[in-house]
Amino acid sequence: MTRVRVGLLGAAKIAPPAVIKPAAQRSDCEVVAVASRDRARGEAFAAEHGIAAIETDYEALVRRDDIDLVYNGLPPSRHKDLSIAALEAGKPVLCEKPFAMNAAEARAMVEAAGRADRPLIEAFHYRFHPVFQRVMEILSVGALGEVSAISATFTVAIPYRKGELRHTAALGGGALMDLGCYPLHWVRTVAGCEPDVISAVAHEKRPGVDVAMEADLAFPSGVSAKVSCSMARGAPFAALLKVTGAEASLTVVNPIAPHFGHEIRLTRDGETQSETVDGMTTYDHQLAHVIDVLGGRAAPITGGADAVANMAAVDAMYRAAGMKPRGEA
Repeated sequence: MTRVRVGLLGAAKIAPPAVIKPAAQRSDCEVVAVASRDRARGEAFAAEHGIAAIETDYEALVRRDDIDLVYNGLPPSRHKDLSIAALEAGKPVLCEKPFAMNAAEARAMVEAAGRADRPLIEAFHYRFHPVFQRVMEILSVGALGEVSAISATFTVAIPYRKGELRHTAALGGGALMDLGCYPLHWVRTVAGCEPDVISAVAHEKRPGVDVAMEADLAFPSGVSAKVSCSMARGAPFAALLKVTGAEASLTVVNPIAPHFGHEIRLTRDGETQSETVDGMTTYDHQLAHVIDVLGGRAAPITGGADAVANMAAVDAMYRAAGMKPRGEA
């Protein structure tokens, strides 16, 4: 495959930074089609971004013969059915986070990818950036000594408005689903194993929709973790990961979007060393990884069992907070 042709499920706001702009920087990738149930919106989106083909039916897009990769940027409520449809049509899929409505859906998606023998990659874009690769390198050489605790938070205001996905439980909204899935993924990746949820507290402005969540986790390795997120009105932007070890601590400022500025701090014996890491946008690195996977040059580092486990932890956090996981009756 010399040129990857991408089809977009949804004329979504995330598609330009996540796929369209990164693809425009490459000679081996091109966005060729977009599907929107609103034809006028689809036509306007396609005209703005130079996309040749428009579909008003999502299933028609995944069946197109001129598409090599499907990007599922729709709400989580449409991740399972349309990702599976794309896989069954022989198409690899890059699926936005959160991967699914719940762990059961995630498991069905991963099983479908196995049957189809096609990649299904979760779009945790931060994970592909050199900043997080550097974090994992620092941890892998034992620079902190034995790790005892991890804390992670991601907050950004997403005010309520009618129809806003993040405030609509039936579509897969909620602070934990939209924001908290990131710090949860950070701590799971750092810990290298799966947590038990000890306790969780959700803050609801409307029934069934968490605008903030805090949880205490415990890993079988003995590491404890705290995860928090908030999309409440007035919440400042904050993205922070801290790993505490017996010999040193590691703090990562803005692991979510390091291309907008970040810092990696290693503190030992009261002295702090700070560094930054060069890189493109997280989305550029994400698309590069996907292209490498499709070309057989890399194995996916998100999706699969990791995606199922992250959704299982999300489900457990909702239950611990006295809420039902998304998509459960």
